[in-house]
Amino acid sequence: MIVKPSAEGLAASAQAVSGRGLPPVHLWNPPFCGDIDMRIARDGTWFYQGSPIGRAGLVKLFSGILKREGDRFFLVTPVEKVGITVDDAPFVAVDFDAAGAGAAQTLTFTTHVGDTVPLDADHALRVERDPATGEPAPYIHVRAGLEALIDRKSFYRLVDLCVHERIAGKDWFGLWSSGRFFPMIPSEDLP
Repeated sequence: MIVKPSAEGLAASAQAVSGRGLPPVHLWNPPFCGDIDMRIARDGTWFYQGSPIGRAGLVKLFSGILKREGDRFFLVTPVEKVGITVDDAPFVAVDFDAAGAGAAQTLTFTTHVGDTVPLDADHALRVERDPATGEPAPYIHVRAGLEALIDRKSFYRLVDLCVHERIAGKDWFGLWSSGRFFPMIPSEDLP
């Protein structure tokens, strides 16, 4: 008998393996069971069969069993692996705290599902620019190849903390965090 994967079955499996902290999805390599009609929109809203998942606890549970392999995203349990669609990044960084100043500053981001990550060597900042408009889209690495798109209000706050630094002979506008400079945009590209 072939069982078709469902959100309910995945939630039950995820609940069974969840304890303290995140499940060890990097250790799980179950067989691929097909794609499921689940999508994460650019704004971080999770959809199942076209309807938003309104229960924050369920979204958090699913976010804990999310795994990226190449350009594909999967929900995995010890016994099943299903493909889902992610429009941009699977998470959205909705806020951050800043402690210290200058090179001694540390920024800590919070995602819409409750993850907190410092901006550091393991959780780097990446900025993509739209080729047509030049508009930046900033991301922070959360875990295991999964990123969070930094929301607009947080990005504007970040810009207020940016400074100009010379890196490898080129001036950059960027941020200091955890003793490291994260370039965002070449200084010459600023209006």
